[in-house]
Amino acid sequence: MLRVTKLTDYATVVLTVLAARPDDVLSATELAEQAGLEVPTVAKLLKPLAQAGLVAAFRGSNGGYRLARAASDISLVQIVEAMEGPLGMTECSLHDGACGIESSCGVRANWRRINDVVADALREVTLAQMLAPPPRLPRRIPATLATA
Repeated sequence: MLRVTKLTDYATVVLTVLAARPDDVLSATELAEQAGLEVPTVAKLLKPLAQAGLVAAFRGSNGGYRLARAASDISLVQIVEAMEGPLGMTECSLHDGACGIESSCGVRANWRRINDVVADALREVTLAQMLAPPPRLPRRIPATLATA
């Protein structure tokens, strides 16, 4: 199963809290309260998010964190890569020479293509879009009921 880590999921939650209040500087404690997370977890998340340029940190008595840029300018792939490193479905998706059967492998090019598709999909979704409720899908009416 493909899945992001729990910390990446939590990082997205923390960033949506900041995105919902773009003009505010929030402490790690305030972020933890609003995100429903523990303060040490939030503190652990904020360091890589700041290093990746997704959040800006402010020191002092009114210090805290806010988004470093508009939520519409932050993509999900940036969040994933800030927390987990470069996106790679398989080792060979990222690095040449990482696999013992690389020279005879017939699926490597396809994994790289799949990796690109997933990265592009994550690149197309912004943090701002994560704030909005998902669009409702139309309910499917079984064909037997639609003709009745």
